Amino acid sequence: MMQPEKENTITFAVQDDKELKIRHTLSQVYSALKEKGYDPINQIVGYILSEDPTYITSHNNARSLICKLDRDELLNALVRFYLRGK
Repeated sequence: MMQPEKENTITFAVQDDKELKIRHTLSQVYSALKEKGYDPINQIVGYILSEDPTYITSHNNARSLICKLDRDELLNALVRFYLRGK
């Protein structure tokens, strides 16, 4: 009697993909702000609090990149990252 083949099921967490995208985007924005001589942390916090894109430089397309992120997902990921102690 033949045994049925076992399926190799690959699972992934959508949340992990979102967090990776957020991390990558924030890294790019941080670098662009740093290159232009801004304090990246203050500028990113200003953007998050006000949702005013002028806090983010257009250098290296940083403003466009951060505007593609959902602000609620960004805040959620930041809090989750902070609470995990990373």
